[in-house]
Amino acid sequence: MISLTDIVAYVIALGIAAVIPGPGMTALVARSVGSGAKAGFAMLGGLIVGDLVYLSFAVFGLAMIAESFGSLFVVIRWASIAYLLYLAWSFWMTEQRDMSTSVDNTRQQLGAAAASGLAITLGNPKTIAFYLALLPLVLDLNSISRQSWAGVLVPATIAVLLVVGAVFIVGAIAIRRLLSSSLAQQRLHRGAAAAMAGAASTMILREF
Repeated sequence: MISLTDIVAYVIALGIAAVIPGPGMTALVARSVGSGAKAGFAMLGGLIVGDLVYLSFAVFGLAMIAESFGSLFVVIRWASIAYLLYLAWSFWMTEQRDMSTSVDNTRQQLGAAAASGLAITLGNPKTIAFYLALLPLVLDLNSISRQSWAGVLVPATIAVLLVVGAVFIVGAIAIRRLLSSSLAQQRLHRGAAAAMAGAASTMILREF
């Protein structure tokens, strides 16, 4: 049975990990600035789902299963690397736009934002390290039941990431008007591109 102390420790550790800017939050800010709050929250939803996937991997010992299906997960990792590099190229080549007008997002665009968030999280070395390396040091995974996972850890994870992500989105929307110049927009998008490329490079180095 998971204790209150364990829950607090997990929430604090996850909150600190989420607040530290990485590829996920960098892309979230860039998406929110460029496409508005709806697209930002759609991407945040994808980011959260990705975290829940790795949380489940850690809690149910699926890392051992991953080792048994090594070739499949190698393909998944390389697909994530390719997608991160594609996102880096997309951010680098993004055209500058008028930030003073509102943005109308279609369902397809919101779905693409959510899918991007999921893909970024699944390929994010920081997320992988947190759930598969750091989490076992924070929680006794053997003491976590299905009820604790579903009733405590999943809601806590969603709440923490939703709060942290919302802060990043609100901040991004607040600075939209400050990005009227093409140079400022270019710096933001190229910073996001660098973060995506850096994450991909880290994953490539781990493959060798």
